[in-house]
Amino acid sequence: MRASLIQIDVNENESVEARRRRVTALVREQAGADLVVLPELWTTGAFAYEEFATEAEPLEGPTFEAMAKAASDAGVWLHAGSIPERDPEGPLYNTALVFSPSGEPAAAYRKIHRFGFDKGEAVLMGAGQDLVTVRLPETTLGVATCYDLRFPELFRALVDAGAETMVVSAGWPERRRAHWTLLAKARAVENQAFVLACGTAGTHAGVPQAGHSIVVDPWGEVLAEGGAGEQVLTVDLDPARVAATREQFPALKDRLLGLAPPARR
Repeated sequence: MRASLIQIDVNENESVEARRRRVTALVREQAGADLVVLPELWTTGAFAYEEFATEAEPLEGPTFEAMAKAASDAGVWLHAGSIPERDPEGPLYNTALVFSPSGEPAAAYRKIHRFGFDKGEAVLMGAGQDLVTVRLPETTLGVATCYDLRFPELFRALVDAGAETMVVSAGWPERRRAHWTLLAKARAVENQAFVLACGTAGTHAGVPQAGHSIVVDPWGEVLAEGGAGEQVLTVDLDPARVAATREQFPALKDRLLGLAPPARR
């Protein structure tokens, strides 16, 4: 299984429309991959809070349409990062989109854990409620977004839902880059799953981005890691390694906490 992570430079001097055209072209260039992954909120920048409301789109808006066509043109499964979604009957959401190789929508995930504490995304956007997995021919994806990476219980729940490959789109800041790589490795090791974590590059809203998109295997080995700038990180994965790791070192079978208690007799 070949995966390509597109680490986009979210240049604040570039219009959303121009960036959408550029990203569409980058996705099309990945024809031959099985899965392509984009970062979080690449249309606006994850820290450009003042733009969330003005640039928010309906779920099936211009970015949805462009990414559906790009997935179809390239013939790839596309995790299209996330967009600021405007729900006509509710708040804004940070919503990740996944498309099939035919361009059909496969999933939409509203980010559960919102970053910012008492400001920014935490107050401007609503919290999602639902776990999302997507079945590919080679593996089952568990979908998470940026700040979600700090919450291991979400990833454990995704494992319980059948996930074997965790896909994390992010706009992670450079000042906490050490946490980014550490947590990606931790989520891979503790869940014995692949982690594909794709972030943004450059600087937006005055916040330098970490870049360093990373792919980690179920044993915690780093298969690929990007640098600071815009680039495409392509790696070949063996999905069978998940089952092999879980069989050879069956730690998940020894779980005691977080499971439903046994029925009383």
